[in-house]
Amino acid sequence: MSLSSKEKEGIFKKFGNDNKDSGSVYSQVALFTKKISELTAHLKENRKDFGTQRSLQLMVGKRRNLLDYLQAKDIIKYRELVKDLGLRR
Repeated sequence: MSLSSKEKEGIFKKFGNDNKDSGSVYSQVALFTKKISELTAHLKENRKDFGTQRSLQLMVGKRRNLLDYLQAKDIIKYRELVKDLGLRR
C-alpha cells in the first residue's frame, strides 16, 4: 500500500526541485495524487474497508487545499500541474 522510497524520490525529482524536495506544494500534490490512485484501486476490490475510505477522503481534502493555495498563488504553475497529473479540474 505505501510507496517505496525510490518511488517517492522519483516523484520529488519530477515535480520538486530535486529528489529530496518533499516540502514543495508541487511535490506534495503529486505524492497525494499517487497515494489517492492506489487507495482508489484498493477500495474497488475491498468495498467495506471504511478506514481506508476515510483516509482517502482526508487525503483528497488535503490535496484540494494545496491546489486551492497553488491556484491563488500562481495560476500558471497550477494549470501546468493539473495538466501533468491529469486531474479533472
